[in-house]
Amino acid sequence: MADVTTTSCCTRAEQATCCDPSEKDACCGASAAGRDCGCAVGREEPEIRATVRERYAAAARAMAEPQPSSCGCGAVTTTDASGAEVFGGALYDDTHRQGATSAALHASLGCGVPTAVADLREGETVLDLGSGAGADVLISARRVGPAGRAIGLDMTDEMLALARANAAEAAVENAEFVKGFIEDVPLPDASVDVVISNCVINLAADKARVLAEAGRVLRPGGRFAVSDVVADRGMDEATRADMAAWTGCVAGALTEDEFRTELAHAGLVDVEIRRTHRVHEHAASAIIRARKPRGR
Repeated sequence: MADVTTTSCCTRAEQATCCDPSEKDACCGASAAGRDCGCAVGREEPEIRATVRERYAAAARAMAEPQPSSCGCGAVTTTDASGAEVFGGALYDDTHRQGATSAALHASLGCGVPTAVADLREGETVLDLGSGAGADVLISARRVGPAGRAIGLDMTDEMLALARANAAEAAVENAEFVKGFIEDVPLPDASVDVVISNCVINLAADKARVLAEAGRVLRPGGRFAVSDVVADRGMDEATRADMAAWTGCVAGALTEDEFRTELAHAGLVDVEIRRTHRVHEHAASAIIRARKPRGR
């Protein structure tokens, strides 16, 4: 897919509603929208997105198996060499799992517990980037209460179906799951109080755009609180080039310095990065927090 570069584009609302995200190029192109569009989807690396989508769709389909031996992320298993869990629902203790169903936690492919550090409050609106089977959305929905709202954004039909089934089982009424890309969030500017994510941002080809979108949808004073993989400085090029490792939450990871730089470019301040545990020879899981200044 070639990059699309034009001076005119359909509006963000049109991009969000005119068609399925996978069809935005055609939908927003001259034949469907009446003019050249240059939808953001056209700027992404198609091979990475397609590979990530298929890997996580396969993981969703495999959730019916009793005890999957890996996170569905290619070369990275849920345990390290000593047998300790480094990915998945086992990272949630009894205090931090309240609100999520057992099925949602069992299906978790994350590397941390972002809801444990997001300081969620009654009545807030929370957006989960790459919500997967919905565990963090369900936990968030319980924390923000009936007056609040929890939104899960995911590009994979299989994961969305799993998440909606988990929400129905939990009888949660203030959670919703939306199909779309984390590089092009189908929400208005300044519409959410908190952005969370769990081991997903590193999977995006254009992480700068993801973080810029997080900054855009946050209200002034809003908070960014994610769990993600950060790469060690000097990660070897063979690991970075390995597509299986990319979908295993390793090769696409930013270093701490790169994360700080991109968050600053997105207009976020008070950046805090705290490593929690190793997930790979060349990378670790980390809690990454920041906020959007008031008045912006």
